[in-house]
Amino acid sequence: MGNKLELTWIGKEHQPKLEPRILIEDPSKSYGRKNSENMLIFGDNLLALKALEQDFAGKIKCIYIDPPYNTGNAFEHYDDNLEHSIWLNLMKPRLELLHRLLKEDGSLWISIDDDECHYLKVLCDEIFGRRNFVANVIWEKKFSPQNDAKWLSDSHDHILAYAKNKEIWRPNLLPRTPEMDARYKNLDNDPRGPWTSSDLTAQEPFDYGLYEIIGPTGIKFSPGNNRHWIYSKDKIDELIKDNRIWFGNTGRNKPRLKKFLSEVQSGVVPKTIWKREEVGDNQEAKREVKLFNNDDVFQTPKPERLIERVLTLCSNENDWVLDSFLGSGTTAAVAHKKGRKWIGVELGEHCHTHCLPRLKAVVDGTDQGGISKAVNWKGGGGFKYYYLAPSLLNQDQYGNWVISKEYNPQMLAAAMAKHEGFRYAPDENCYWKQGRSTEKDYIFTTTNFVIAEFIDALHEEMLPDESLLICCKAFQEACTDRYPNITVKKIPNMLLGRCEFGKEDYSLNIVNVPLEQEELSDEQGLDFEEAAQEDNDELSEEDQLTLFNEEVEDEPDCQ
Repeated sequence: MGNKLELTWIGKEHQPKLEPRILIEDPSKSYGRKNSENMLIFGDNLLALKALEQDFAGKIKCIYIDPPYNTGNAFEHYDDNLEHSIWLNLMKPRLELLHRLLKEDGSLWISIDDDECHYLKVLCDEIFGRRNFVANVIWEKKFSPQNDAKWLSDSHDHILAYAKNKEIWRPNLLPRTPEMDARYKNLDNDPRGPWTSSDLTAQEPFDYGLYEIIGPTGIKFSPGNNRHWIYSKDKIDELIKDNRIWFGNTGRNKPRLKKFLSEVQSGVVPKTIWKREEVGDNQEAKREVKLFNNDDVFQTPKPERLIERVLTLCSNENDWVLDSFLGSGTTAAVAHKKGRKWIGVELGEHCHTHCLPRLKAVVDGTDQGGISKAVNWKGGGGFKYYYLAPSLLNQDQYGNWVISKEYNPQMLAAAMAKHEGFRYAPDENCYWKQGRSTEKDYIFTTTNFVIAEFIDALHEEMLPDESLLICCKAFQEACTDRYPNITVKKIPNMLLGRCEFGKEDYSLNIVNVPLEQEELSDEQGLDFEEAAQEDNDELSEEDQLTLFNEEVEDEPDCQ
């Protein structure tokens, strides 16, 4: 095997160790139908993608993203090599997570301009495989030339399209337009309906394609110099009997093949050049977002017709659509109007100033801009608003790693389930079955000091083929390996070194060059464990059993 072809840059190998956060719903910002699956997530999109991974890996049918283009504004203090390196370091882990979230027959669409397009293409080739590259779509974003341009006035952006598995992925056809159908007429009142005609000859040689066709008026027609009929004489005779050959109104014209509208495919194969007349342009997009916030117009929106084109090609009703750079909310709005389930992630404050009011208007049906009239949108549905939980661990004044005080028992249990690869789903009838990885493998998290007698009591309740992971602050030495189907681990020791705790922002707003952080050692947090054991004298089994049975008022919903 030859050398691997790949893009290299400064810091490529130093990728972040992401903390798998839980998502917490804020019901005051959720809107519309209570059982809606649609998700608006406020927070850093890299952490949000990691939070979604466990539940949505392999489930997203279409991903559209419009990341920062790296036009030089964000990295003005760095030289060119470092500038590109920072941008690529920020895109790589996001693309890797997006790849894992896609269904096997799903696809990714990325809007980008010339500044990073070709670097991004090579990076995507590495992550998705070059064989899964679908197309580089050219979108005409402007009509008027930019007269003050120093070199050439740019009129287009790129949309890079990748399939998760190109062997099985196929785009939907685009709907036929009235202009296309208008080409079909019924000049002879054929009962099969409107038709158009096409040439019966070709330059390619055909052994049985040199003969004369006799028209209804007796005129003899030859294919012409260096041309051949595309069918044999017997086939032509059949077509004439079936009234599929048109000789003109007078019967004296050169024969042509009738093609009926009822027999053409129901849609159109998409092309790689998308004109502004078909999918909108920058000006159209800005007019759309002004309807929701005229005081603070979003600078780089995309027109709804452009996103509709993407979603039409690569998704169907009830498919999951994801946009992790939601911006002004266009992707979510279009997905909602087209009957897709959607997830949108946005860190900026325009999540609240643009996305929220826009999506509420979509649900209410008061948004009649964009594609609303074309799809006859009247409102309906809803969405849930989520934010990222804070980091599970932080350091106290002595440098010891401790559990965040913002975590209540429910949040801690949900977080530990996610960290350990369990699905958080508390059993209503059994307090220690808080989550499961398989049908018989469970997890239980407690903030209490675990004693041997408690382990014994649990073991008595468990079936022989069941297994249990207990996560706690501290436990008696006698609990270690007490039963082969019960494992006891300490928080936070069990988590240290796995991921970066305490980091809230992986966004593209870079001020300083990212530096490699030292990994947390397993020895960090020992003081925390010792203190926990001192503070938790042996508790009664009854005290421990009540921990997750107590009702907590105003607890947020965790996911």
